[in-house]
Amino acid sequence: MKGIRGISQLSRRFYAAARKDQSLAQPLAGLKLSPGAAHSYQDVHVTKLPSGLVIASLENYSPASKIGVFVKAGCRYETPDNQGVTHILRLASSLTTKGASAFKICRGVEAVGGSLSVTSSRENMIYSVDCLRDDIDTVMEYLINVTTAPEFRPWEVSDLTPRVKMDKAQAAQSAQIGVIEGLHAAAYKNALCNSLYCPDHMVGNVNSDHLHHFVQNNFTSARMALVGLGVDHAVLKQVGEQFLNIRSGAGTTGAKAQYRGGEVRLPSSGGLVHSAVVSQAAAAGTGEALAFSVLQHILGAGPHIKRGSNSTSKLVQGVAKATSDPFDASAFSASYSDSGLFGVYTISQTAAAGDVINAAVAQVKAVADGGVTAADLTRAKAQLKAQYLMSLETSEGLLEAMGSQALADGAYQSPESITKSIDNVSLTDVANAAKTFVSGKKTMASIGNLVKMPFVDEI
Repeated sequence: MKGIRGISQLSRRFYAAARKDQSLAQPLAGLKLSPGAAHSYQDVHVTKLPSGLVIASLENYSPASKIGVFVKAGCRYETPDNQGVTHILRLASSLTTKGASAFKICRGVEAVGGSLSVTSSRENMIYSVDCLRDDIDTVMEYLINVTTAPEFRPWEVSDLTPRVKMDKAQAAQSAQIGVIEGLHAAAYKNALCNSLYCPDHMVGNVNSDHLHHFVQNNFTSARMALVGLGVDHAVLKQVGEQFLNIRSGAGTTGAKAQYRGGEVRLPSSGGLVHSAVVSQAAAAGTGEALAFSVLQHILGAGPHIKRGSNSTSKLVQGVAKATSDPFDASAFSASYSDSGLFGVYTISQTAAAGDVINAAVAQVKAVADGGVTAADLTRAKAQLKAQYLMSLETSEGLLEAMGSQALADGAYQSPESITKSIDNVSLTDVANAAKTFVSGKKTMASIGNLVKMPFVDEI
């Protein structure tokens, strides 16, 4: 692709050589680096263009590169007239564009051993490609075509309907997905209440006009971030300046999420009940959000051992005193740009459903009343920091962290800065977070045999 041939010229590698005479405790002993080059590969570089497009990169000299285009175009930006459009967009990434046919995109990416994928959350859509460094030109061309020049031919969009139905059928088999979707539908009046999946009444009714209109209003330069791993920042910036300055303006301004609280009950057959009770929490990027994350790990964020019982968590220990039936309990936390949810998620037998959920909520009340020690706080902080730092060890986790921060703030916070902020969370901060849940208006979503399940106003 013209204009970005320089990417493939970055053939220099820093491979680890065989080292038989040196200890791994000092891997750089005796290694001479050019002036100014020491540790530069560890820095994430961020540039914001006049158009509003944010470029973020980390040149780690890996033989494989990963590049993503992040767009503020999640399902929260859907309207009643185009609900489900983001679900269709996820499936439309391989359709014909103005620069390449569907066959050419598929054949071209596969020919170099690369991959192109699209994921979305309630706030962002992420288009990403993986490939060998020497093949960046090829896959980057398709990435730019998919994000900036889609055609959405009516017959191709219509052919996506069976895949939409299959996605919905697979999601319906997961009680956890049903609870999370129901939780957001009940908790919010708008924006964040929109589902990640196309609603039944819109299956087959989202057409190419809906897709074009949504892309035109939301895929603007000011709502995008181009993020790369294993790519030189100057070259990635050149790509952004030449190919992603597509539409100016801030695009459609999404409505601020309005929390309301409520309840969704979805009866079904079977002997298990999945249930979640939450209150409104803090928005992402705030100190309060970190306090809720620490609180989540104090209560128990899930087992840390494969197929483990998470027997050391406060939720599990507290619920075990209320029932002898098998169960599972963990804290739930979700943060968005303008709101958040925090609460407890339980899985229990039908007969014990009420006891389990009430016992789990009681554990949060105990923390609000000061039932947490300094040792509990230290352990929770260590778990949260380990979880965060381990997520950055994968290219997917690092790319997502860089992209989400670039979109939200136009900058990137180093892991050292974030872990330091976690260390600054105090017992008072955690207690205040728990009090926010206790005093806040509740939202509950339940799926299963709900005969013994209390209503939200009874908890």
